[in-house]
Amino acid sequence: MPVAEAEAHFVFVPLMAQGHLIPAVDTALLLATHGALCTVVATPATAARVRPTVESAQRSGLPVRLAEFPLDYAGAGLPEGVDNMDNVPGEFMGRYFLAVAGLRAPVERHLRESSPYPTCVVADFCHPWTSELAAGLGVPRLTFFSICAFCLLCQHNVERFHAYDGVADDNEPVVVPGLARRFEVTRAQAPGFFRVPGWEKFADDVERARAESDGVVINNFLEMEPEYVSGYADARGKKVWTVGPVALYHQSTATLAARGNTAAIGADECLRWLDAKKPSSVVYVSFGSIVHPEEKQTVELGLGLEASGHPFIWAVKSPDRHGEAALAFLRELEARVAGRGLLIWGWAPQALILSHGAVGAFVTHCGWNSTLEAATAGLPVVAWPHFADQFLNAKMVVEVLGIGVGVGVEEPLVYQRVRKEIVVGRETVEAAVRSVMDGGEQGEARRRRARALAAKARVAMREGGSSHANLVDLVKRFQHRDVAVASGAANVTTTPPRR
Repeated sequence: MPVAEAEAHFVFVPLMAQGHLIPAVDTALLLATHGALCTVVATPATAARVRPTVESAQRSGLPVRLAEFPLDYAGAGLPEGVDNMDNVPGEFMGRYFLAVAGLRAPVERHLRESSPYPTCVVADFCHPWTSELAAGLGVPRLTFFSICAFCLLCQHNVERFHAYDGVADDNEPVVVPGLARRFEVTRAQAPGFFRVPGWEKFADDVERARAESDGVVINNFLEMEPEYVSGYADARGKKVWTVGPVALYHQSTATLAARGNTAAIGADECLRWLDAKKPSSVVYVSFGSIVHPEEKQTVELGLGLEASGHPFIWAVKSPDRHGEAALAFLRELEARVAGRGLLIWGWAPQALILSHGAVGAFVTHCGWNSTLEAATAGLPVVAWPHFADQFLNAKMVVEVLGIGVGVGVEEPLVYQRVRKEIVVGRETVEAAVRSVMDGGEQGEARRRRARALAAKARVAMREGGSSHANLVDLVKRFQHRDVAVASGAANVTTTPPRR
C-alpha cells in the first residue's frame, strides 16, 4: 500500500536492546502488512542493525520507515557512540536512559512534519518519556512488552498487594497474591521493574507511564495464557492486544537467518550441519545477547553437554568476552566433540536453528523472545534463568505450560546486589539435558505439550486467529479520522478515546 494511502501511522519507540528491539520491529512489519504505516525510531547503531530488515520490507512494498536520532553523548556524559544496550557499560546505564529521554523533542519535531501525521505511539515500557511525546503530538500511546502476561501479572500483583512488606531477606519466598494457582517468588527474582536502589524515581516514572497508557501490546498469543492475559487486562483496566508470536512474520530461510545481528556462521553451513543429524536429536544452547557465563560455569556447561551424549549447538559468544583459561577449554572441547558439537563464536541464527527438524530441545536463559521461539518451534526447554523476568518465564514454561525442566537456579546470576558465585555443575547440566531429550512418559508428555503449543501459535497468526484479529483491530482502532495541523498544534482524533 502506498504510504499516502495509509490510514494508520504507528510510531514505534523500542528499547535499543536485542530482546526488545527485534519483536518491536517484527510487530511494526506485521502491522504494515495490514496497511498501517509504521515508523521505527532508532539510534545510529540500532538503525544500522535493523536497516537491512526495514529496507527489505520497503522493497516488498510495505509502508515502513526508519527514523534515526543520535544521542547527545557529551551532554549526558556518555562515551561517544554508546547508544544501545549492547555497548553501554553498567556504570553509565542511568546516564544512557537520560540521554534516550532527551530524544523526545527532536522525535516530536520530526513527527510533526511527517505525512501522514502519526495516529499512535507504541513505546517500550522502559521509555516513560514517551508519555510526553504522545501528549505533545495529541495521539494515544500503547505500551509494548516483549514479556508474557503471566510475568506482568505476577509482578503487578506482588507490588499492588505489597507481598514483600516485612520480608527482610531478598531470597525468602512469598506467594504471588491474587492468582488462582499458587506460585512462589522472591524479591531477588521479581523485584518489580527497576525496583533497585538508585532507580527509585525512574521506577516510579515507568509505573506511572504504564498506568496512563491507552492499552498494552504483548508479543504472545492468547491461547498460551488466556487467564493471565485477561487477568492483567482486568488488573490494569486496559485493553491488551496479544499479537504474536511476531517472529512468525519471518518464514523463509533467508529472513530467519537475518534476524538480529549478523550471524557468526553462514546459514548454508549451519543447515548442512543440522541436515546430517537425526530428527529431534540436537540440543541448542544459548543464553541470549547479554549473559556471558564466567570461566567455571563455561567449563561445567561444556562438560555437562559433552557427557549428555547428545549432539549440540552452543552459541558461546565472542572470544573477547572469555578469559584465556575459558578459551583454552572451549577450543579443546571443540576439537573433542568435532562432528557432534558445533560451537558458534558470536551471534547465532537462532530462529533458523530452532525451526530445523533435527533440533530436539533448547537450553535457554528464558528471555521471553527465546522462550516464545522455543514454544513456537514445538521444543521443550531446559530453563536456566539469569536475571529479571527470566525467573517468571522459567516458572511459566516449567510450572504453567509443563514444557520445561529447571536446573535449580533460584537467585540472579548477573546484576547481583551482593556478589555471589553460583555455578550449575556438570552433573546437573547432564541430567537436565538427558531429562528433556530422552524418552520416557514425562519427556514425551513435555514434547506433546510443546508441539500442541506450536500448532496453536501458528493458528493464532493465520487469518481468523487471535493474534491476526488483534493486529487488524489495532489498525482499525488507530486510523486517521481527522487530522488538522494549524499554528504548530495538532488535533488528532482516533479511536479508542484515552482512558
